[in-house]
Amino acid sequence: MLELNEKDGGVTIKVRVQPRASRTEIIGEHAGAIKMRVAAPPVDGKANEECRRYLAKLLKVGATSVEIISGDSSRDKVIRVSNISALRVLEALGR
Repeated sequence: MLELNEKDGGVTIKVRVQPRASRTEIIGEHAGAIKMRVAAPPVDGKANEECRRYLAKLLKVGATSVEIISGDSSRDKVIRVSNISALRVLEALGR
């Protein structure tokens, strides 16, 4: 089951990222985290930026509302999305 923490007008989400995929997409869940493929390579922060950009577009928030708070150099990340509710995140993910 997906773990979301709603606090102070935002939501914290765990994300498992697979870089260098053929396209960027959400492919399911893994151990309470969103599992996603990212087309960008994990070089110079390109995969992190692609992850942020894709989630912002999917959740219909500005790119500045999506922040990686831990896991910059890891496949397992914790991401905070400001100005959104947990219900809206779940709806956007089709849950």
